[in-house]
Amino acid sequence: MIIDNKIAKRAAIYVFHDGDKIVDDYVPVFLKELKRFTEYLLVVINGEVNEEGLEKFKKVSDDILIRPNEGYDITGYREGIKHITWEKLDTYDECIFVNSTLYGPIYPFDEMFEEMSKRDLDFWGITKHHSVPWDCFGTCKYGYIPEHIQSSFLVIRKSMGITDEYKKVWNELPEIHSYAEAIGLFEVIFTKESREKGFKDGVYVDTSDLEGYTRYPLMMMSSELVINRKCPVIKQKSFSQNYYDILTDTVGQATRDTYDFIKNHTDYDENLIWQNGLRINNMDEMKTIMHLNYILPQEHRIEKDYKSGSRVALMMHIYYADLIDYCFKYARSMPEGTDIYITTPVKETLEALEQKKSELSEYNVTLLFIENRGRDVSSLLIGCAPYVDKYDYICYAHDKKTKQVEPYCNGDSFSYQCFENILASREFVDNVIKTFDENERLGLLTPPVPSHGNFYQMIGSEWAGDYEITLDLLDKLGISLNVKPDRAPIAPLGTMFWFRPEALKKLFDYGWKYSDFPEEPNKTDGTILHAVERGYGFVVQYEGYYPAWLMTDKFAEIETTNLYFMLREINKKIFQNYYTSNLFDVIEHFDDYVAHQKEINLLKAGLAEKDAQIAALIPQTSFKYQLRQRIKRFTPGFVLKLYRKIKRA
Repeated sequence: MIIDNKIAKRAAIYVFHDGDKIVDDYVPVFLKELKRFTEYLLVVINGEVNEEGLEKFKKVSDDILIRPNEGYDITGYREGIKHITWEKLDTYDECIFVNSTLYGPIYPFDEMFEEMSKRDLDFWGITKHHSVPWDCFGTCKYGYIPEHIQSSFLVIRKSMGITDEYKKVWNELPEIHSYAEAIGLFEVIFTKESREKGFKDGVYVDTSDLEGYTRYPLMMMSSELVINRKCPVIKQKSFSQNYYDILTDTVGQATRDTYDFIKNHTDYDENLIWQNGLRINNMDEMKTIMHLNYILPQEHRIEKDYKSGSRVALMMHIYYADLIDYCFKYARSMPEGTDIYITTPVKETLEALEQKKSELSEYNVTLLFIENRGRDVSSLLIGCAPYVDKYDYICYAHDKKTKQVEPYCNGDSFSYQCFENILASREFVDNVIKTFDENERLGLLTPPVPSHGNFYQMIGSEWAGDYEITLDLLDKLGISLNVKPDRAPIAPLGTMFWFRPEALKKLFDYGWKYSDFPEEPNKTDGTILHAVERGYGFVVQYEGYYPAWLMTDKFAEIETTNLYFMLREINKKIFQNYYTSNLFDVIEHFDDYVAHQKEINLLKAGLAEKDAQIAALIPQTSFKYQLRQRIKRFTPGFVLKLYRKIKRA
């Protein structure tokens, strides 16, 4: 069936769900554009929305159906059909089924609807998912995933919509209880079974030539689709997808390249993505997939004659008098004329600072004597707090002696890493300021997590036992976010960072008192100090900004060497003892090993009084473990690959 785009009558069913009952601005922007091509737009709300969200929907829709959050978007589509009625739907040339998992339109929908109206089709969509030779969801009756048009944007023409075969699909749709069932019971089988009934289908963004390159073009190759094939949408999940899946198939470039293109070469407002993504996503997942790392030149300015005009300050806490010269060396990296605030709780250090203050004569230096309680955290949140709102960007630093780690050069290197990556040179600082100016959503820049010496354990243990106390802090601040114990806080572990004051507003507005902090001597973990340290990034996220890592180009050279060296040393040991080819296989191996150890421990616990039986049974368990490893070692690679893909899914 071919239709006339100029006079075509279209209905649309838009299914929306948000766990926080919030309708972010990307939704009405999408619907306003879609409404240009529809005569009737029904919004189906799975669950609830707040009053503000409901008003947004009323302005861009013709009707609203609020229903329980049951059955995912597929059941929402079905209930939308019932609400409209088949009789009314039969009067439209096309019915569009779309859900709120899409950002867009990146390009206006005009070209898409004009192009698709010329094609002789019964149903169509924007993108398709290629066939997969196994059923990763365990819900598809065919035992594999057929090629299918993705149901996040599916259009049914009248030639199909008025048929009994089509209506039967919806009338006999089984109850859906999970995401896997929504995929397996409808999305992945609808295209195949409709084709078998003789209906003709197509997609606006043809990816047939990418068969074999990727199973999921819209996720794994979104940049190719958006930049070169004018795909008008990108998935919400592109900014939170499991990075295992991304890194297994690609180097991880697609989402960032797509975002950069959207920001720099289209009219779509990238702030719509940030507004929604920062609210619903885990920050570590979003930072990872967006590669939120800024590596800036240390010895030259990115733009030689760049003049910022932004108000900038340095706030610094100095406890040890013998580190004043060291701190001053880095303070001189700030632009001439900068306001510098220095706090100290030690009278002798204050006197030394008074004597040396003239060495910073090109700056406006203010010395603040504060209470010796709360260390660098109270220095910023109490001592410097009255001055924070005067500035656009602030660098915060403090003297650092890590006495709990020996040899002491471990701690000195940590201090070096922190200072170098925030105050390496005047050129570097100018580049940091320019970076803030150009990225209005950037709220916090922090050096990366230390990984040398005894700090190596920090990679993977960033919470350091402070997860629950950080959640308590966020609760006190009235902050609710997607925080996970297995995902790292994007935090300045070392409490040295650049920040945009309005991005930490919630933290400064709390009204801190010195009594909120423990008295000295302090613990190395488990206090409110460590909760604040890990909470900075979440406060920034809550305020609608993102935290990121900051490095000089010189330090990035060191960091690249270190991380590659560490990874290679680990891999050498793994590859010598275990057949593997990718990260997922490595993790699977360790999971098997841990499970094996648990088996042994259970045997020991259950047979503690039967030494003879323990001696007899443990080798049998070990034999099973060894047998699994031998099977993996000698099984053909393609069989293992298929097995691992199924297990990963």
